[in-house]
Amino acid sequence: MSRIARSTAFSSMILAAGLAFTAPAASAKDFTFSEKANDRLAKKMKLPIFFALPPSTRAEIPGNIDTTDILVDWKHPDAKTADLGLRLIVAKRSGMAARLAKSGLVQTGDILLTFRTEWGGAGAYPNVQMGISHTGVAYVKDGMVRNIDNPLNVEYLGSGMRADLTSEHYRTLDYMHIIRPRGLTDEQRRNIATWATRLNASATKIYPSQIDFNQDYNAPKYKSGKPVDFVKHLAQVALGRNPPGKVDMFCSEFAWSLLSLRDCDPASSGAEFDGSGIPACVKQPMQPMLATGEYAFKRNSRSNAGLADGPLMVIDALKPPAEERKKLLASVFTQNPGSLTKLSVGHKTMAEQMQPKFEPLSRYYAGAGGGFFENAKARLISKAFIREIPENYSPTSFLINTLLPRDSTYRSMDYVATVVIE
Repeated sequence: MSRIARSTAFSSMILAAGLAFTAPAASAKDFTFSEKANDRLAKKMKLPIFFALPPSTRAEIPGNIDTTDILVDWKHPDAKTADLGLRLIVAKRSGMAARLAKSGLVQTGDILLTFRTEWGGAGAYPNVQMGISHTGVAYVKDGMVRNIDNPLNVEYLGSGMRADLTSEHYRTLDYMHIIRPRGLTDEQRRNIATWATRLNASATKIYPSQIDFNQDYNAPKYKSGKPVDFVKHLAQVALGRNPPGKVDMFCSEFAWSLLSLRDCDPASSGAEFDGSGIPACVKQPMQPMLATGEYAFKRNSRSNAGLADGPLMVIDALKPPAEERKKLLASVFTQNPGSLTKLSVGHKTMAEQMQPKFEPLSRYYAGAGGGFFENAKARLISKAFIREIPENYSPTSFLINTLLPRDSTYRSMDYVATVVIE
């Protein structure tokens, strides 16, 4: 179906749900449940239940949101034993960046996760990634939501590097999760916006000669206990210092690095980046994750999740009966070759490379949180994964972080909403 046809079909569904875009210019709203809209959106998105989220992930936001977009508190129709769903912002593409900024639903420092609903049920790799394929960072400037992404090129930043969600990537995107780092102050948001503005303004000069794109998501620059020189390099580039060499970063690594500069004021801390060490203002925004986490075994606020734990955590939040849990866990690893064609070339390659690891991962899923012997076997599998895969910050890791308990010592992110772009 063409994009125009999909848009027309979706408009018809919204009209049938009694949710046509006829709201007044200024209208205070909240996310509300509508049975008709819920049913139609469920049919449109066709999400497996492990792509939905429990209420504990959600950021606290005001109830009087000033927007003409449609706000839906969507419930997954298969969630019979717990409340699982998504907050949906059903938005027209035209003028979206201005409306999201005005409503406050997107703020400076928010993480924009590209959400591929068509990945749902396609196979183990896209399921474990929870449909997330890319990471950008938002900042608000001149009354508009702007985006900063790596690659720093026209495909992601748009013509003239306008970075206003109109690039080819965002223009062809239908769904986007908004994840908000916890506790950002006004000063931190100003810093992030300044760093992002500098990088976007110089993108054509610094990409790819000083900042390049790392296509290997399994090779992060982060090394536990080692200085984050790559973050310093990013800051030096933004400050126009022209540091020697270049650093290649994948999209979520770039986002993690940019947010690490939130306490650094480019106007006053520039000299700190000229020394040999890492400035004290550089602080990681989220603890990178191991392949599998202790949370699967301990289920407490002092254990972190793992990069592959997302669907497992969602299914456990559902609290299904034992037999149903077994079926749901197995469905995460069911291959659908036809649907795998919907992945990009890069993600298809990654899926093929990762395929041998999914059989033991399925056994880890089945055993984690079970009885003594099941847990023991799952721990052995977990240790093997940890030895093979370094600590990382994949695009999905930002979403997984929101699945940790609200009082977790590792929780630094909250889920705001998902934009459904018409």
